[in-house]
Amino acid sequence: MAVIVVLCFGSLCAALMQSLVIPIQSELPELLSTTASTSSWVVTATLLGAGVTMPVTGRLADLYGKKPVLVISGIVLVLGSLIVALSDAVGPVLVGRVLQGMAMGYIPVAISLVREIAPEHLRNTAIAGVSATLGVGGALGLPLAAWIAQDFDWHALFWVSAVLALVVTVLTAAVVPHVRDAHPGRLDLVGALGLALGLVGVLVGVSKGNDWGWDEPQTLGMIVGGVVVLLLWGWYELRHDDPLVDLRTSACRPVLLTNIAAVLIGFGMMAQSIVVPQLLQMPEATGYGLGQTIFQAGMWMAPAGLMMMLFTPVSSRLLTRLGGRGTMAIGAVVLAGGYVVAVFLMDAPWQLMLASCVASAGVGIGYAAMPTLILGNVPQAEAAASVGLNSLMRSMGTTVAGAVMAIVLTSRTTVLAPGMPEIPTAGAFQLCFVIGALAAGVGALIVLLIPRPRQTSGGQVADEAVLAGSR
Repeated sequence: MAVIVVLCFGSLCAALMQSLVIPIQSELPELLSTTASTSSWVVTATLLGAGVTMPVTGRLADLYGKKPVLVISGIVLVLGSLIVALSDAVGPVLVGRVLQGMAMGYIPVAISLVREIAPEHLRNTAIAGVSATLGVGGALGLPLAAWIAQDFDWHALFWVSAVLALVVTVLTAAVVPHVRDAHPGRLDLVGALGLALGLVGVLVGVSKGNDWGWDEPQTLGMIVGGVVVLLLWGWYELRHDDPLVDLRTSACRPVLLTNIAAVLIGFGMMAQSIVVPQLLQMPEATGYGLGQTIFQAGMWMAPAGLMMMLFTPVSSRLLTRLGGRGTMAIGAVVLAGGYVVAVFLMDAPWQLMLASCVASAGVGIGYAAMPTLILGNVPQAEAAASVGLNSLMRSMGTTVAGAVMAIVLTSRTTVLAPGMPEIPTAGAFQLCFVIGALAAGVGALIVLLIPRPRQTSGGQVADEAVLAGSR
């Protein structure tokens, strides 16, 4: 139990980095003496660090053992936090934020490890708890960061994260056992570099498209160039004897469909995290804004983060009774239901809190089921790398959600008074909720296309990918 708690706490602290700077994002140009365009990279840098690192971290864990990788991830988080805490210039801050994003590789490794060490009666609960932290950390990070930024110097955000990271590192080193789970092989450095270049191109292009302009050469160049690099990377990986990511395993139907659904559920999680705080902070003079401060908006969002964690035992029971396929489908449907509630209930903060809690319950259920589906359909030697790839797919969904929500909110605007900037209309917010519901609904349909696991004569689940990997 102590090991499971440490892995959950470590994953939660790593996930907090996603939303750590959101409350001070508008103040970053002044705080760092730079332009708004440059300061926006403080958010993007963490996204890039996490996206590139998670599959690589998973592969390293499969090759050299999971505990060493977890401890190193904790150390990286300490270093990244200290660099930002001691900096006032944008360059070092960006370096620190990249390192904080890289530390999120802790999460997929923790998920794959907890499956190995948890006793059978706690396995589903443990996997659900660790997996849910990816959403819980982002949700709880907003009110925590808003409170710290409101009452203290902004550097305090990163001193707090440095202390948390140090505690995580020490607890991981002291409590987590060193399971002898290393597998023979070597790290595919060319594959890691190719994946990094391709992902950076696509993620930068998508996340910056609304600022740069979607038809601008730099946006198209980044996205198209990134896709081309990823295609070449895939061609190389298929011909490599010891690839970074075994694309043949990833292409087997259960794994492929789970990863596609992960993009859509990740989209659903991030859509409400972007739209609801903006709607809460819109001026009341608009007739639909709720006039909340950043801190108040964060507090209204906090119960949604707690809801994900509270649904961990529910997710565990669903996994035991229905398996990963049925549980993930239920999670996607509940997520869609939360958006439907938001479409019709957006006139008071408590109504949006209710909608966010419903949506977050769906995210928690869905996130709990994803690693179960992945781990049940890949060879043990590829467990951490495969969970890392699944975590990357969730991150891709959140990136796309940010771009889509920005397009919708900036394409339907109104002017509150002459001389004032344009603001999104009520219809724009409702359209965002509809898009979130549709994404989650499509995710549920995709999950239902995953084949049911067949049973062997001994009653154990057997999957073609696992059997092929064993052979």
